[in-house]
Amino acid sequence: MKYRELGNTGLMVSEIALGGEWLERQTPEAVCAVVDRCREMGINFIDCFMSEPNVRLNIGNAIKNDREKWIIQGHIGSAWRDGQYVRTRDLEETKAAFADLLSRFHTDYMDLGMIHFVDKLADWEEVLTGGFMDYMKALRAEGKIKHIGLSTHNPEIARLAVLTGEVKVILFSLNPAYDMLPATDNIDDYFVEQYAEGLSGIAKERADLYKLCESEGVAITVMKGFGGGRLLDAKRSPFGVALTPCQCIHYALTRPSVSSVLIGFSTPAQVDEAVYYENATEEEKDYATALSKMPRHAYIGDCTYCGHCKPCPVNIDIAMVNKLYDLATVKEDVPATVKEHYGDLSAKASDCIGCGACEERCPFGVKVTERMEKCAKLLG
Repeated sequence: MKYRELGNTGLMVSEIALGGEWLERQTPEAVCAVVDRCREMGINFIDCFMSEPNVRLNIGNAIKNDREKWIIQGHIGSAWRDGQYVRTRDLEETKAAFADLLSRFHTDYMDLGMIHFVDKLADWEEVLTGGFMDYMKALRAEGKIKHIGLSTHNPEIARLAVLTGEVKVILFSLNPAYDMLPATDNIDDYFVEQYAEGLSGIAKERADLYKLCESEGVAITVMKGFGGGRLLDAKRSPFGVALTPCQCIHYALTRPSVSSVLIGFSTPAQVDEAVYYENATEEEKDYATALSKMPRHAYIGDCTYCGHCKPCPVNIDIAMVNKLYDLATVKEDVPATVKEHYGDLSAKASDCIGCGACEERCPFGVKVTERMEKCAKLLG
C-alpha cells in the first residue's frame, strides 16, 4: 500500500480507503472481517457518513483495539431520526449525533470532522451563518476534531469552502464521467442515463477546483470513483464503454490534490480486488486508451496526466510538467511550492527538443511541444 499526504494536515493516508456505506445491514462479524482485511492490506483510512447506530458500533468495535492507527473521516450533520438517516443543520440534533458517533467508535475525537453533504448554495450559507461552522470551530478548539472537512458533489460549493481557509479536506465525487459535467446542485444530474451531446474534456469548474485545492494545500478524498458502479458496466456507462476498477482508481489518483479513493466494501474479497491496483501494471491502470476510444464524448486536447507520452528521449516527466504548468496558472503569481517542485525535476520543459514523439503517442491529441514552450517561459 502506498500512502499520501492529506493536504496540509500532517496526516498520511492510504491511497485506497474504506468507505463505510456498504457495511450497513451487515453482521458484526462481516464488518469485522472487512475491517480486518483492510488492516492486513495496509488501509488506514475510514469514512463514516452513516448515522445508523449499529453500523457505527460495528465499525467502532472492529477498530477499538488499534484506534490510534486509523484516520477517521467522521461526518457531522448526519443524524438518525425515527429509524432513518437524515441530514440536519439543527445544532442540538447535530451535537447529539456527533456524541453518538464518538461513543460508538470508542474514541474522544475524529481526525476529520466533515460538514456533511452540502450541495446547495443556500445550505452552505446556512452552515456559515446559522452557527454550524462556529460549532465546527469549537469542536476543533476542544480537540474533538483535528481538522474541518466538507463533503459535496458541487464544485462551486467546494471552491467556496476552500476559500474560507477553515476547510482542509474536501470529500468530492470524482470520476471521468462526472468530470465532464458543469457545476450542479442537483445530484440527480450525475445519474442520467445518457449525458448531453457536446461534452468534451474536464469541465472548467472541476479542473479549476482541483488546481485550487493543490495550491491551497487542501486535500481531496474521492467518493463515487466508480460512479456507483455504472462506469464498470458498458450498458450503464454514459460513455458506452466499461472501465475497470484499476482504471477508475488511477484516474482519480492522477488528479491534483487527490490523496485517497474511498471504496465501499462489503466483503474481504472486494478489498483484495481494489488493493490489486497497487501492484497493477501500467497497462492495467491505463484509462486514457479507453477514454480516447469511447463512442460518446471525448477528452481531446486535454492533458489528463496519463503518462502515455513516455518515454521522452531527454527524460522529461511530461505528465508532471503539464500538471505543474496547470497549477502554476491558478494564480497571478506562480505559487512557491510549484516552483520548488519544478526545480526538483531532473529535466525541465526547456530541455524539450521538439521531436514530437510524445504527441504521436498522446491519446488525446495534446500539443505537447507547445505546452513545453509555454511552461519553459513561465517556469524557466
